[in-house]
Amino acid sequence: MKDNSRLMLMALSLLTFSTGLIDAATVLGSSVFAANMTGNLVFLGFSLGGSADYSVPSSLSAIFGFLLGAFVAGHLIRDKLTARKSGLTLGIQTVFILLGAGLAWLTKAGESDSWGRWLMLMLLGIAMGLQNTISIKKSALDDMKTTVMTLTLAGMAADLGRGKTDKVGVRLLSVLLLVVGAVTGALIYYSAGLVATILATALCVGLTTILFTIGDEKQV
Repeated sequence: MKDNSRLMLMALSLLTFSTGLIDAATVLGSSVFAANMTGNLVFLGFSLGGSADYSVPSSLSAIFGFLLGAFVAGHLIRDKLTARKSGLTLGIQTVFILLGAGLAWLTKAGESDSWGRWLMLMLLGIAMGLQNTISIKKSALDDMKTTVMTLTLAGMAADLGRGKTDKVGVRLLSVLLLVVGAVTGALIYYSAGLVATILATALCVGLTTILFTIGDEKQV
């Protein structure tokens, strides 16, 4: 594996781990995903169907933020995904995660379903929309997804069914990193709280930003 590919593998691994962290923070603290919009659509359906365990405004806040973040990332990246563009996008993502952490601290967003929580979820949704756009772009590590695990699992199983194993390792790594991130996020959440878990996510994404920034200008 070339040095640039190793660097990208490290960066995407950190991003996948950070997805588990942020979803642990928002699901355990607010019953909403920051990264998994399929789950949020289901939660939205539950709340519209009368469930008191989920909130329409919370789900919509995360979904709207995610769409906005993906739109901005699409505008920034356009056709070619380079290390510089990825670093810029992830730097912006880090800022939004930090803003979400600050708002969670100021408004005690984990304690009630109110405007503070909704705005926090929108900020974190923007952050994950930015990340997801990088994940779905064509790259040298196209099978290393950082958020879309349903497609990753389906692709891995389908490849095994066809007798192909060359992509299984990278896909399995994505799945394991997400699970480990979620476990780590839950441990941080139950020991140090919502804000600490969000800050841990910001640290991971910030480190990823550095990895992309020091990468060369080849297409990722």
